[in-house]
Amino acid sequence: MSGIDDLPPLREVIKRHDLQARKSLGQNFLLDLNLTARIARAAGPLEGVTVVEIGPGPGGLTRALLATGAARVIAVERDERALGPLQEIAAHYPGRLEIVLGDAQTFDPRPMLDGGPARIVANLPYNIGTQLLIDWLCTEPWPPWYDMMVLMFQREVAERIVAVGDDEAYGRLGVLANWRAETKILFDISPAAFTPPPKVTSSVVRLKPRPNPDACERRLLEQVAGAAFNQRRKMLRQSLKPLGVDPEKLAAAAGIDGTRRAETVPVSGFVAMANALAELRKAAKTAT
Repeated sequence: MSGIDDLPPLREVIKRHDLQARKSLGQNFLLDLNLTARIARAAGPLEGVTVVEIGPGPGGLTRALLATGAARVIAVERDERALGPLQEIAAHYPGRLEIVLGDAQTFDPRPMLDGGPARIVANLPYNIGTQLLIDWLCTEPWPPWYDMMVLMFQREVAERIVAVGDDEAYGRLGVLANWRAETKILFDISPAAFTPPPKVTSSVVRLKPRPNPDACERRLLEQVAGAAFNQRRKMLRQSLKPLGVDPEKLAAAAGIDGTRRAETVPVSGFVAMANALAELRKAAKTAT
């Protein structure tokens, strides 16, 4: 028995179902149920909440979410080997665990939601974690269908998510994440807690969607941040040239000195440049 329920220990479950982690699937199983319970508590209170979990594997975090009180867990797993362990958990928590065999990158949970609060809580596969986060941050309409995300990433990626300026980790991901959400690294998890142990420390990050982020067109914000950080060592008057407008005019219209570099510009500055880009392109189109 485990410390959170009377289901078998995860190592026994993995051995019985021949569920060794596969590198090709980005799998690193977190077997310490005290840590999975800590992650679940970081997303709480969970009473009345539907949780979407990506890549549950043998179900350590799944069990913690249900034991902590989640009303429902929608577990999205592409590895058929995990179905057996997950079905055992579903039998232990009747009516509260729904298992979806499929690819998280194409799965839309919204048809399965009942209108109540929903959260995304996951130990994300390292190989698709960043792209999944970007997809969730780009959800339309906004505010999104979830009210919180509690996600595990490599520490390096976590630092990029929460960075907001004058930081080597600051980049396009930080601009997008902090424009649309309040971000915070909650705690780190040692490689030794995983099977197999990854080569890097992991971090649990909480993102709370901002109900009213500064107004701008997301697509243009991504373009401006992408251009600026693709040549992050250059001044904006040089790095913004690929946008097809006069970069000096663009920076000036946003109230930003064109001699600044991308990492010195706050999220609000990128929003201002995205709005300035929209106006400059509109004016150029009108002129032709």
